[in-house]
Amino acid sequence: MPDQGRQHASVREAERIPEAPPVAGPTLTARRRTGFLVTLVLGGLTAVPPLSMDMYLPALPEVTGALHTSAATAQLTLTACLTGMALGQLAVGPMSDKWGRRRPLLIGLLLYIAATAICALAPTAPLLIGFRLVQGLAGAAGIVIARAVVRDLYDGVEMARFFSTLMLISGVAPIAAPLIGGQVLRITDWRGIFVVLTAVGIALTALVWKGLPETLAPERRHSGGTAEALRTMRGLLADRVFTGYMIAGGFAFAALFAYISASPFVVQEIYGASPQTFSLLFGINSVGLIAVGQINGKLLVGRVSLDKALAVGLCVIVLASAALLLMATGVFGDVGLVPIAAGLFVLMSAMGLAMPNTNALALMRTPHAAGSASALLGTSSFLVGAIASPLVGIAGEGTAVPMAVVQLACALAAVACFLGLCRPWQHGTGPTREAEH
Repeated sequence: MPDQGRQHASVREAERIPEAPPVAGPTLTARRRTGFLVTLVLGGLTAVPPLSMDMYLPALPEVTGALHTSAATAQLTLTACLTGMALGQLAVGPMSDKWGRRRPLLIGLLLYIAATAICALAPTAPLLIGFRLVQGLAGAAGIVIARAVVRDLYDGVEMARFFSTLMLISGVAPIAAPLIGGQVLRITDWRGIFVVLTAVGIALTALVWKGLPETLAPERRHSGGTAEALRTMRGLLADRVFTGYMIAGGFAFAALFAYISASPFVVQEIYGASPQTFSLLFGINSVGLIAVGQINGKLLVGRVSLDKALAVGLCVIVLASAALLLMATGVFGDVGLVPIAAGLFVLMSAMGLAMPNTNALALMRTPHAAGSASALLGTSSFLVGAIASPLVGIAGEGTAVPMAVVQLACALAAVACFLGLCRPWQHGTGPTREAEH
């Protein structure tokens, strides 16, 4: 028995996965008894990005006309928001490790409300782009801190399951957001969408104030300043496996965001669908993502290694992207909207395997710096997504080829990072090993 203990310890040391420190505060059982409201709040926080972007998607063609700008410039309003969410996480993550989760989160939500209200009044495209950047910077607090709170409370298999549960709750946002956006456009113009988002921000702030307790005890906080935060992030990036999951997840997210950015023009301008039809198709695709995410959390986690589930998800994304490219280039002739929509549905559904598992696998390695690790995960995803966004419109509004090319390139890059950096065959992530952590 002593030899077995030493052997297990050496394996953990070789893999450089630190043991999670004990969580201060209520016991896990007590947290679960009161966890439903916390789960809803965390789901609402992770819904900030899809709400901020997807509700606005049906209005993109209208924005180009109302502000007398091009489709590429209108897509920059998405890029600005995404860039803000990426850069904001780099600041908020270390702040939450130093000051706790609640204070940075509430400040970020208040700034989000103010920036969103100003977006509703923006008279020009450059001003709208500027305040969308501020909106993203402020909204980053919800994204990064929600992941850090999950890491505070859970580990191993339980963390992977909770991320899938979170996807179920936050997944309502991409279904509802474009549908709400389409209906708002029936009674008002694109500015009304930002009015609705402002109201959502106010409601979410109230929920956080009442329903989300502090999950990072004072003794577990980092007392250092910027220099220590940079050292922590440098140490995280020095972990090859963590970096591999981070970059693979970033490229997978970029393939998703290429769809988010291009689909309003592909579906409405190229295939002639109405804003309401586009919203319906977008909602159906989101249902696929949620369903696969729940299969991952309820059926696969604990039975199949997270690396295997992630590998399947990435392979399906590659195949769906390749099929979309073949259809967009006319290899199968004029295929129409239905086959394109089917390909996008498969791609979106596979994200239900890729997204929660990359987050869980990366955060398993970082119990000592959950906020900083969450910031790096989010920043890499949003930055790569922001780069991918304008590329999908580089050939104009009359072709879906750029969207498919960007999606396939990002999917292949994700697979290359997963195999080249994570090297899952060198470190098992089966149910038994995960349960130990």
